[in-house]
Amino acid sequence: MHAPSSTMEPVNGGSVQIQNENGSRKLPNFLQSVNMKYVKLGYHYLITHLFKLCLVPLMAVLITEISRLTPDDYHQIWLHLQYNLVAFILLSALAVFGTTVFIMTRPRSVYLVDYSCYLPQASLQVPYKKFMDHSALIDDFNESSLEFQRKILERSGLGEETYLPDGLHCVPPRTTMAAAREEAEQVMFGCLDKLFENTKINPKDIGVLVVNCSLFNPTPSLSAMIVNKYKLRGNVKSFNLGGMGCSAGVISIDLAKDMLQVHRNTYAVVVSTENITQNWYFGNKKAMLIPNCLFRVGGTAVLLSNKASDRRRSKYKMVHTVRTHKGADEKAFNCVYQEQDDNGKTGVSLSKDLMAIAGEALKANITTLGPLVLPISEQILFFVTLVWKKLFNAKLKPYIPDFKLAFDHFCIHAGGRAVIDELEKNLQLSLTHVEASRMTLHRFGNTSSSSIWYELAYIEAKGRMKKGNRVWQIAFGSGFKCNSAVWVALHNVKPSVSSPWEHCIDRYPVKLDF
Repeated sequence: MHAPSSTMEPVNGGSVQIQNENGSRKLPNFLQSVNMKYVKLGYHYLITHLFKLCLVPLMAVLITEISRLTPDDYHQIWLHLQYNLVAFILLSALAVFGTTVFIMTRPRSVYLVDYSCYLPQASLQVPYKKFMDHSALIDDFNESSLEFQRKILERSGLGEETYLPDGLHCVPPRTTMAAAREEAEQVMFGCLDKLFENTKINPKDIGVLVVNCSLFNPTPSLSAMIVNKYKLRGNVKSFNLGGMGCSAGVISIDLAKDMLQVHRNTYAVVVSTENITQNWYFGNKKAMLIPNCLFRVGGTAVLLSNKASDRRRSKYKMVHTVRTHKGADEKAFNCVYQEQDDNGKTGVSLSKDLMAIAGEALKANITTLGPLVLPISEQILFFVTLVWKKLFNAKLKPYIPDFKLAFDHFCIHAGGRAVIDELEKNLQLSLTHVEASRMTLHRFGNTSSSSIWYELAYIEAKGRMKKGNRVWQIAFGSGFKCNSAVWVALHNVKPSVSSPWEHCIDRYPVKLDF
């Protein structure tokens, strides 16, 4: 059987209609789907503004009643207050006391003044061919491992301009402690130099310092290296987080937020990075070779403030942080695991169950986050569907809330193409919503805990961050953890000076062939 053919006829001075063999001139009927779209939007608008809409008739009645009062009525009210002066004073004092307690105990606002992402020098770029040629010169890899790395690299979503540290460009690779310290200093100090230059902040004004790096934890610590370099004050509250994986950036932000609730009128700096020099895998176990193909050099420094005076110049205000830990489950605990292979080579092994475990962690995280950010209309739909499923139809699919109603932008950890694909599918996101994540993976690779900041910088560089926009940063990490941070833009945000996208944003987005 052949499908009916169609022809195009010009009508009305050049416009085109489609006509098939049976003479029909109608396009496919999209009316039902379009109507449903606007029905849902109308429902969302009605529920969101229901309280305001109910206030309209109430205010109308109140104004009408007030307009009917005569001067004698106002005089009687005044006399009534005079005869109850003691009660009036007590109520006023109680109101003043309650207001004072509320103001003193409410959470302090935390502002993101600015942040800086590290951009390595061009000589550290590692195109596919250089990566494979260099790997072939390393005797530790057999032919099967080389072919496996080539296939992973081609399907990874990484481009030709990602970066590896200087030590891994050497033949043979230089993986000494000194080389690892050099990488850490280049990344951390590179971020901080730009941050202090852009914000004009004196390092001695920093009251809280949080550094996270999962796999490299020397003594003295990375945070101590920063204190020494910038001569931070002696009473700075410094923290060094290790072994917490790619979601440690959000953990660090959450810790800094808590510290800013305790310490008044101060700044907090969060430095997120990963060190690759001593954590390259020189073995042939397939599950441990994948990180070689995905992880690249990167880092970021973020300046937070609880000073009300910084609101005007800050980019964002923190709205929520939500942390989820699935480490009590054995499969989740072991799915990203640093260990030695049978030949004593150390590396990080990725389990085949990683995506399923990440899905469970995401589910737990958004179960907590949803009620905090979703409009009441989506919460009602979710609750009604859940009750209906429990009482009447066990086969009914649970309603997936539309997070696009809560957020304008999404910064999904660029851990790999599969991670981005799954979140795009499960959260029903558009190509634009995941563009920042895909392009960050292509341009910089998986930079671990700093990737969500490269993504935010991409959105800013594209001029898409407008006043009032909400952005959701979501990251996954070993343990297994899923962590979220929600920010709201305080104005139309422009890219920071020396943004990592400054010289290449016009080339993006690029077309990806998988």
